[in-house]
Amino acid sequence: MLYIIPTPIGNREDLTFRSLRILNEVDLILAENKKISKRLLNFYNVKTHIKTYHAYNEHKMIPFILEKIKKGKKLALISNAGTPSISDPGFLLIKSCIKASISIECLPGPTAIIPAVVISGFPINEFTFIGFLPKKKRKTQLSNLSKENRTIILYESPHRLLRTLNDLKDFFGLKRNIAICKEISKIFQETLRGNIEDIILHYKNIKKVLGEYVIIIERKL
Repeated sequence: MLYIIPTPIGNREDLTFRSLRILNEVDLILAENKKISKRLLNFYNVKTHIKTYHAYNEHKMIPFILEKIKKGKKLALISNAGTPSISDPGFLLIKSCIKASISIECLPGPTAIIPAVVISGFPINEFTFIGFLPKKKRKTQLSNLSKENRTIILYESPHRLLRTLNDLKDFFGLKRNIAICKEISKIFQETLRGNIEDIILHYKNIKKVLGEYVIIIERKL
């Protein structure tokens, strides 16, 4: 059995009782970054052995993982924060387990997408999640998104935030409404709402942009 375990995106108290029980019961935890994951596991006194599993070693690790599970071991996959496979490693392992007829269970839990879109105040009966914009064909994707009739959700890092906002201005116009959620569930959590022009002005006046961001773009009216 492979368990996909969401971990808190900020507040450690967001780990569920069930997730904690399974992390204690499995034979091995696969973690995107051992140092980061150990902080959480030590906080909850989880003693289960950890092995690194990330985007740079996943192809090498998958045969080892499948072999372990086929021998009757239970493994859990966690990322640094949030739900594995959502803008984090996990997809290839899940696909390989399905191909090998290995049971997989994904527990419900923390992800930045849902809190951000809910508090944006935009219609959420339909939305499209992009994750991080690609480095290649970025303008093509933005052009396609500008025609989208649903609410759009993007992830962005602090050092690319202003660049992305300016790209949105070029493809969506200055007056399209957006919401930006910073550091969801953390101490410096903040949500800004307004049109793209106003949000750009806000961040231009900040000396150093810090934190992790979710950008929600109101659907085309």
